[in-house]
Amino acid sequence: MKNIYDLSINELKEHLVSIGEPKFRATQVFSLLHKGYEVMDMPTIPASLKEKLSQDFYTKLPQIKTEQISKDGTRKYLLELDSIGTLVECVLMTQEYGKTVCVSTQVGCKMGCVFCASGREGFVRNLTSGEILSQVILMNKLQNDNANTMRIVLMGSGEPLDNFDNVVRFFELVNTKDGLNISTRNISLSTVGLPKQIHRFADLQTGVNLCISLHASNDMVRQKIMPTARKYPIVELIDSAKYYFQKTGRRVIFEYSLIDGVNSALEHARELGALLRGFPSHVNLINLNPTGGALKPPSREVAMKFMDTLIKSGVSCTMRKSKGQDIDGACGMLKLRKTV
Repeated sequence: MKNIYDLSINELKEHLVSIGEPKFRATQVFSLLHKGYEVMDMPTIPASLKEKLSQDFYTKLPQIKTEQISKDGTRKYLLELDSIGTLVECVLMTQEYGKTVCVSTQVGCKMGCVFCASGREGFVRNLTSGEILSQVILMNKLQNDNANTMRIVLMGSGEPLDNFDNVVRFFELVNTKDGLNISTRNISLSTVGLPKQIHRFADLQTGVNLCISLHASNDMVRQKIMPTARKYPIVELIDSAKYYFQKTGRRVIFEYSLIDGVNSALEHARELGALLRGFPSHVNLINLNPTGGALKPPSREVAMKFMDTLIKSGVSCTMRKSKGQDIDGACGMLKLRKTV
């Protein structure tokens, strides 16, 4: 059964006409859906129409199975998306500039990065645009002030550019005036780096902030920790990032998780500096979040020396503060869950 959150206003209008209902109801239903009302609870909508929609579509928001609250205020939710019990994780963070919701785009992940928990149990399926959107709507509904979530990051489970069409459609839905109307400039997409898809995405000029998980300064190191690097060398990846900047004018963010004994030596910092020097980009350094494997983060002293070396080489760089680590809600810690 199709998820009602997958529908645009125009598609909703077409459906209403096909079942003998006035098309003006489409904007009302769409707006109420995006405000967090489930169909059967909608005010001002006739009971007969609500009944028809409930028969034709899956109309429920994700159901919260568990909630975990970090000591820093971050909240992680295990969500059930559909009638067959599909589960994903979603994170709501409170920042100094407002709320940020981290959503999943796939159940599981194909990419197999060794430092990330999301793909260890395999890939199940892509999420639909409506399933991605419904995570944002639910998180927005949970806020007592009813203010739209200021920022969205596609950094949960899954590789967004491996679910290209659904992700692009999600941007269209979340940006709709009669819906959440969240600007794409407040959305960030994180990818392991699929050059052809980055080119395709750049050509759409969505205005979304592109974040590339680089995590290494050379191909030898990157291939050890990221299987996709065996297919796409760093030079090709950097070229696609430059193309994104040329097409959109949006500065690209490179994410770099520091892993002790793997990619955190000063020679790696100097190599990374030479790779990015002169390109208007920014590096987000992240001290590796533990995910139960053998890989560990370096000491704070090593991490700070790495950052200082990178800055001295002329590259814009900051050390990102990890949030929600104590509830396995930080970067790389979300995972495919098969049972509650």
